[in-house]
Amino acid sequence: MTNSTGSNNNNESRPRSSGRGKPAQQQEVQSRTRQYMAAVLPRPYLETMGVNAHPLDAADLRDMLERDTQVEVLRHLEMRQRAGVGLMGVPGVSFPSVMVVRMSREKAESLSRQLPQVHVERDRLLTYTHVSAMPRRETRHQVVEPLGIESTFTFLVTDPGGKPVPDVTIMVNGYLWPAQTITGSDGRGTVTMTGETPESIASVLVKPRSGYWSRIVDRPDLRPDRDNLIVLKRLSDTLPGFPDRQLFGWGQQAMQLHRLPPTFRGAGVKIAVVDSGAAVAHPDLAGEVVEGCDLSARKAGGWKTDKVHHGSHCAGVITGADNGQGIVGFAVEAEVHACKIFPGGRLSDLIEALDYCLAQEIDVVNLSLGTKESSPLVAAKIEELRSAGVACVAAAGNDGGPVSFPGNLPIVLTVAAIGKAGTFPADSTHADQMRQPPTGEGYFSAEFTCFGPEIDVCAPGVAVVSAIPPDGYAAWDGTSMAAPHVTGLAALVLAHHVDFTNGFRHRDARRVDRLFQIIKSSCTPLNFGDPLRTGMGLPDAVRALAPSLPGVIPQPSEIQAMMDQLTSEMILAGLLPQQTTGLTAYQSVAGVYGVQPSQEMYGAGPVTSPHPYGWR
Repeated sequence: MTNSTGSNNNNESRPRSSGRGKPAQQQEVQSRTRQYMAAVLPRPYLETMGVNAHPLDAADLRDMLERDTQVEVLRHLEMRQRAGVGLMGVPGVSFPSVMVVRMSREKAESLSRQLPQVHVERDRLLTYTHVSAMPRRETRHQVVEPLGIESTFTFLVTDPGGKPVPDVTIMVNGYLWPAQTITGSDGRGTVTMTGETPESIASVLVKPRSGYWSRIVDRPDLRPDRDNLIVLKRLSDTLPGFPDRQLFGWGQQAMQLHRLPPTFRGAGVKIAVVDSGAAVAHPDLAGEVVEGCDLSARKAGGWKTDKVHHGSHCAGVITGADNGQGIVGFAVEAEVHACKIFPGGRLSDLIEALDYCLAQEIDVVNLSLGTKESSPLVAAKIEELRSAGVACVAAAGNDGGPVSFPGNLPIVLTVAAIGKAGTFPADSTHADQMRQPPTGEGYFSAEFTCFGPEIDVCAPGVAVVSAIPPDGYAAWDGTSMAAPHVTGLAALVLAHHVDFTNGFRHRDARRVDRLFQIIKSSCTPLNFGDPLRTGMGLPDAVRALAPSLPGVIPQPSEIQAMMDQLTSEMILAGLLPQQTTGLTAYQSVAGVYGVQPSQEMYGAGPVTSPHPYGWR
């Protein structure tokens, strides 16, 4: 496929000059060497595993690798040492220093055999966990042969008034490979497809950069001899007054955030978004994302820009400013840090970002990222954070298969994605993510979401509107969008739940475990026919913060769910016998305490309104 017919640069076809008046010798494209991480395993761990090898420390390994001509040393990750944290299942073991190197697979295997006291693993690329413009159906993926059949299609994308819309990604899904183009300033984009005819095109997906809803056209009637017009709906067509009028997202309403007191804003809690940075000049992020680090380009202040837009979108859900316009986040007074590892983020960059979180005493880390392969080093680093009281919330992944890493770790809170009918136009790409059956309220499991027993909760991840650079807004899908909803709620729980000013105020693993327990216990179960897609269900902010809300009255439908949650926790704690599970929650708990349900049980007076507090 091609997106243009030529180049205006006459020098592009010439060999580059070496700077000495002679053309540089051209080299044939070769396979890249792989990137690895290498670390000396702690001696107590080796002894536990029964490995008998001569002593080797980090300095010895570094010297050895730097002298090896088959190894290219890229950098050395010197981790902050925390004595006695007990990593790798061995008391007193701290996280090791890590060497990041390039070498062949054969060299890596040889190093592992020769040095059993050295752990070697691939330093894999990480991926974002939002849904991009993917083909609607699986294509044939055959090798395209020059059969002489070639079709060229030009698209014109406009708003309802006929104004061209630039920077729109158009994906044409044919019988063989999909083709992609991006509209220019005139709203036009062209694709040329080999082996396709107008009748073989299955669908056209249109994804605007910002300000508009996406669009999908099935079995499009395309013409190669004229512009193929596509008209986009503005976000404001569905969201009246937006962005001049502040939007309270459908996901926040689904999680009952609108019923919390306006004083619940997350003050005193530190959140880190490990992602692509944040556009701190955006009206909804200015003054909200205040610190960070750049582990991508490694430039001072580089975290303040976001070319990918992904990190800004996640940050907006968590902490979008309460300024009367645009969006508003969960924890608008939390201290938010942007740890930039994208574009090009690898596992080693994630380790560095997590080490930053440890040093900055971050409370909650949002991980809207993943990979299909596990990393023992990253797992150990996350365990180190947990032992220091740092909670990690991870996206499940978006390929519709098993949960990605690190979401498949039991020490993180893993979030799957759901959507709700009626929150997006019927001809948008969001509608293509509806998995049957929905609930009576219109909630559905997203087609793309990864699932499995590792899922802890589910959260809104379809048609989530949030901030993108420089000052726009976009509706995106993905478990990347679901995880920030739970991260924001976690910040509110840490800031305002009474447990974290009392018995769980110390920064340790108990604090993290209690936080996760509160969030999971607050959930409303959603019946999609497969509990592996929802975990405990959709978190509820009012239930999660109930001990701190003496003036908020549970709705009648919530009382039974709250009693069920209490019963389950009491059974797990051994306070109720297992056979009581056959009783109702009210019978079980009320029978133990000898009480009857009433308003006094919730510390409330007469009911005057189901929503006694406004928002913000």
